[in-house]
Amino acid sequence: MAKAIERYFNVALYSLVLSGFLTLASTGGLDLPAVVLVGVALALRGFQLLTRREFVVVERWTNILTLIYVFIYLGDYFFVSRGFLGATIHLVLFLIVVRLFSLQKTRDHYMLAALSFGMVLAAAVLTVGSVFLFSFALFLLVAVITFVLMEMRHSVAAEPTHAQDPRVASPSAIAPGIVYSGGISPNRRMAYALLAIAPALMLMILAGSFLIFFFLPRISSRYLSAYTPTSDVSTGFTDRVQLGRIGQIQQSSAVVMHVEIQNDLQGAYDLKWRGVALSNFDGTTWSNSFGQALLRPAGDGSYRLAPADPRGRAVVASRSIHYRVIMEPIGTNVFFLADRPRSLTGNFRLVSMDAGGAVYDLDADHPINRYEAESQLAEVDSDELRLAANTAPGGMDQYLKLPPLDIRIAKLAEEITAPAPSNYEKAAAVERYLSTHFGYTLELPRTLARDPVADFLFERKHGHCEYFASSMAVMLRSLHIPSRMVTGFRGGEYNDLTGQYVIRASDAHSWVEAYFPGSGWISFDPTPAGSASTRTGWSRMQLYVDAAASFWREWIINYDVSHQRSLGKDAATRSRQFYDEARRWIWRWHRAMLRSARRAHDHFTNFPLQWMGGVVALTALVITLLNLGRLIGGLRARGLRAHPERSPRESSALWYDRMVVRMARLGWRKSPSQTPLDFVAAIQEVNLQEKVGRFTRAYESARFGKSVDDARSLPELFRDIADAESPGPGKTTGRVAAG
Repeated sequence: MAKAIERYFNVALYSLVLSGFLTLASTGGLDLPAVVLVGVALALRGFQLLTRREFVVVERWTNILTLIYVFIYLGDYFFVSRGFLGATIHLVLFLIVVRLFSLQKTRDHYMLAALSFGMVLAAAVLTVGSVFLFSFALFLLVAVITFVLMEMRHSVAAEPTHAQDPRVASPSAIAPGIVYSGGISPNRRMAYALLAIAPALMLMILAGSFLIFFFLPRISSRYLSAYTPTSDVSTGFTDRVQLGRIGQIQQSSAVVMHVEIQNDLQGAYDLKWRGVALSNFDGTTWSNSFGQALLRPAGDGSYRLAPADPRGRAVVASRSIHYRVIMEPIGTNVFFLADRPRSLTGNFRLVSMDAGGAVYDLDADHPINRYEAESQLAEVDSDELRLAANTAPGGMDQYLKLPPLDIRIAKLAEEITAPAPSNYEKAAAVERYLSTHFGYTLELPRTLARDPVADFLFERKHGHCEYFASSMAVMLRSLHIPSRMVTGFRGGEYNDLTGQYVIRASDAHSWVEAYFPGSGWISFDPTPAGSASTRTGWSRMQLYVDAAASFWREWIINYDVSHQRSLGKDAATRSRQFYDEARRWIWRWHRAMLRSARRAHDHFTNFPLQWMGGVVALTALVITLLNLGRLIGGLRARGLRAHPERSPRESSALWYDRMVVRMARLGWRKSPSQTPLDFVAAIQEVNLQEKVGRFTRAYESARFGKSVDDARSLPELFRDIADAESPGPGKTTGRVAAG
């Protein structure tokens, strides 16, 4: 048994390390060399356990390797990973590999288990995906088995004599020749018991953890959030974006955020989610140098977002929408808002807004993960825009600056807009020309051209949204129309399971805003529409997965005091509703019972005979139902006694019981300890003994030999016994046949 426990423990400890490593690797935050090297080491250790070959690194070498890695860690921290988290993860993986091949003392096993949990903790920092829950559940299951076996191993080591005593370890020593129940050895039974009890313990641990998680008062600080890696998506929404960056982001289908619009049940909106406005262009890179102004929160904690520019008669407000945004940790401090935002609500202490209308989170302790906002969607009156002045107002110089560009760009702009009398019509003509004469593609050039806008307009004539927006902004500036490029997201896929729009990195977008005196900044989107994606069964399955991930993100990752408060209010409201509904139901039931009692009283008073007859019939029915089993059994027994050949075994037992009862009436009672043959031998009257003997032989033949003929003879043999002379006044009627 001790050897079996030791082997099971080694396998369980290896499985614990393996599950921890798989949890860490599944986050995608582990570099390829680390995955390959540790994977090879784990495979080698697994081969050793499978073949029962041991290779142990002596403690002296483990100490030397550990000291050497101290210097490697410093190099990793400053030059390779360039961060605490990455370098520390590499250190943990190194220690795990070393300990896997140097397990000699009990402390080594404890340390290896602790390092395995360290990998799970690192995975929790690297990912917020719902897959982590399943990985953690697997790790917890293996951990339960490992620590149970660790305790058993400790107990065996504490009492080695008792553990190795063959009389205790082997059941055959106690009872030689006994075969294990079901052919299963004690070692296998122990393994099956562990596999049976471990899931139950894991579920109880998870249930207790969820109760603590949901009801323990929450705190706002995230102690490990500072080490969360940023996403490449964030580089496309800063104050400096190089041409082609948005196209690189669009190559990914990773979820960036979920947007839930109040009272939108059918996904009726196709909105742009505005991020940053960029005003400066040097030929390859867009940037801005806007100053940021801190916003003061209102009394309700929300921030009022004043429009970044005055609105004239050309912009007509249509309707207001209230929406909630759940952001993935992409590492940006920009709020993505629908056009013309009015207010912003969230757990943020410092919020700022720049001159381009971008809103920023300056609260380092509260990164953007969930916020609510309200926007006033508007419709543009094109007739009013045509009447706008064709001159740029003062203070717009930064929106008119151009770097040295190919002279063909300005000539093309003049050709396109030659028939247009107003600046608005010129902008609309440029927008229409780009969307109809150029193709959309995500295939990026390997090297950025010296003049990427000219290369797009006159050479490639295919590109993604950045090239369309940059080309339009440059051409508008060449026509002395103030313009800027805006980055953000557009549209998204509506998930009818959650009522949310799923915004992915592939929905990243850029468009143009042009300024018209008296009307402000007006949006233009010269990018042609891409091909619509075809809905498939797999797409529907992805929506189910997204719904589960959204729940995980909302109620686990973002669970805070506000969620606790909302959950408590909802529980209190539902409890009151249940109490009120239960009280109303009891009142209705009480009234119904009173009405039924009154009707019963009236009927009983007016028709006493009918009621008496009903009571008698009901009583008879109840008695019949209570004795239904006996009645059915009696009828079946009577049928078997009448036709013994139907079931020789059952009918013979019934006839024998009847014979024993008859013999008791004749004065010969059978003792429970007597066999049928003993009972025959105990009868002292020769004639009666002979009859009972014939009956007993027929009974045994029918009962144990299933003889139909002997079963048929039992009624006749019973009648012979029944016809025997009953005990007279002088005979003993209470005697027991002596064995």
